[in-house]
Order: sequence, then C-alpha cells, then structure tokens
Amino acid sequence: MSQILADCRRPTVMITAAVMALLAAAPLLGASNYSIAILTSLLGFMLLGMSINLVAGHAGLLTLAHAAYAGVGAYASVLVSRNLTHSALVQLAAAVVAATAVAAATGWIAVRAYKMYFLMLSLAIGELLFRAAMRWRSFTGGNDGLGAGAPMELVPGTPILLSGYVYWLAFLVFAVCAGLVLLVVRSPFGSSLRGIRDNEERMRGLGYSTAYYKYAVWTFSGAIAGAAGWILAAQMPRFITPATMSFHLSALLLLAVIIAGRGSMWGGCVGVAIVILMTDVVSQDLGGHGPLLLGLIFVLAVYLVPHGLAGIGRERRRRRKEADGPPEPSRPEDAGEPEPAKEVTT
Repeated sequence: MSQILADCRRPTVMITAAVMALLAAAPLLGASNYSIAILTSLLGFMLLGMSINLVAGHAGLLTLAHAAYAGVGAYASVLVSRNLTHSALVQLAAAVVAATAVAAATGWIAVRAYKMYFLMLSLAIGELLFRAAMRWRSFTGGNDGLGAGAPMELVPGTPILLSGYVYWLAFLVFAVCAGLVLLVVRSPFGSSLRGIRDNEERMRGLGYSTAYYKYAVWTFSGAIAGAAGWILAAQMPRFITPATMSFHLSALLLLAVIIAGRGSMWGGCVGVAIVILMTDVVSQDLGGHGPLLLGLIFVLAVYLVPHGLAGIGRERRRRRKEADGPPEPSRPEDAGEPEPAKEVTT
C-alpha cells in the first residue's frame, strides 16, 4: 500500500492525472465544436502513437505499418455503420477485430525480419494496405473517402448528436486502451520485450521464443491501432479517407515517438500531440508553413535533447543519484558488518 501511495506522489503520475482530468473536462470548459473535433482526433492519434511506441520503444520494432492498421479499423467502423448497425460498441468491436486480424496476418511474416529489413517490410505492408484502399473504390470510396451516413448510438434509436458526448465516448475508449497498454508495459511480458529489444540473442539463448513475443505484441498493438481508428472515425462528421493510412502519417508519428523518447508513453503522446497540432492547427495560421516549422523543431530536438523529451527526466534523476552518492548505513547491520561484541562482566 505504501508503495502505491509513493507511486501516486511521483511528479510524472501527478502530471498525467492532471492532464487526463483536464482532457475529460474539456467539453465543460466552453470549447467550441471545432476544438472538440480537434481534441477527438488528437485522442485517436495519441492512442495510435502509444501503439507504435509499444512495439518501437519496448520491442525495438520500428514500424511504418500501424497507421494502415488504424485505417483498417476506421473503415471497418464506417462500413458496419453503413451496412449493419449504428451501435457504437458494435462498430468499436468491428474496428478492433478487423485491425487485429490484419495485424495478425501480416505480422507473422514481418516479425521474422530484423532491423532495417523489418522497417522496409513494415513499409511494404503499410503501402499495400494504402494502395488497396485507394484502388478498391467500390468498397472504400477510393480517394473520395467514405462517410458513415449516420451518427453512432449507445442506446438503440437515440443517436449521439452532440460533439461533447462523442468526445467523452472517445475519451473513455482512449483511457481504457491506454490503461491496457500500460499494464502490458509494466508486466513480466513487457520486461521480456525490453530484454528482446536490448539483446535478442541472449534472450533466445535463455530459452525465450522471441518470435512469439514479438508476434504477440505486434498483434496486440494492431488491436490498439484499430481502436484508435475507431476514434478517428467517430468524430463529427464521420468520414474516412485513405490518407489516414498513408506513409506520410506513419513516418510522422514514428518520428514523433522517437524524438519524444522511445519507451516513454507520456513522451510519445506529447510528441504526437505536437505533430498533429502543428500540421492541423498551427499550419493554417502560418500560411501553410507548418511543416517547415515542424522540421525545424525535429532538427533542434535531435541536437538539444538527443535522448528525447522523456530522457530529460531520466538524466536529471541519474545526476541527482550521482550527486547524492550511496546512502551511509545508520547501523552496523545496514552496512553488512557484524555488531561489536558486548563486554561481559562477571
């Protein structure tokens, strides 16, 4: 219990809780419908960034395919809405199942490649799915995109028309999926992934089936990407295009995760938020020069914070420990020395 209370007092945990509370209260703070739509899409992209960070930061699998998995989930959600039901939960389940199935089918081959070959193979997977969405016009609408046709429903016959309610539903999905990702990261399975990332040969020598571990986390991250795709398709108006699956988006999100700090979920979310806000919001106020400013930020980040935003905190903690030095033992038994024998008088 004391360990849990100590963890809750950590600055990172406190800041994360404050940010989550602020995000949950956003519709109550007088935000416009446009701002709510931007925040909804931001939740989807941050969840997609977490799925990328899970495989890139903890398993060492630099991926360019997860934006395509999110697109699969988004298209599955929209197609179910058009042809089957308006239930939000059914559409969410369809998005997760479709993305998981595609990730499982393609990941079995991808995880057997190494380093640069794996990166190229994940790029090929993403491009194949993107081209399929572009050319299968009768199914996806091609470059014109595809609309859901009707808003979602939690209660049959009662559509969710207010953008704030859609945002809260998306926030709930984001919070649940983020919690699942953090559980995986902090579990023994997550520790094994980091061991594979650091020294796969040694882990294989210890008896671990490294291909199985990488395949499992790849499939799970595909499911999280599918949930992110559902969030992206949930905002009003409900519309999806193949641009969501493009290499451009995959590369931007992967770069944001790396610059912010691989392995740090909050750092990855901050990096993704900066990229999305810079390209979708700030760029409009700069006359289309947002990508130029974003490139400048990336260059400065490489030189000023080579270990990422999350590495700043790690470096400060390391220096503090070095400055404090090893703790001095207060009693002989703390130092591992025997207590002096007591003098016995007769």
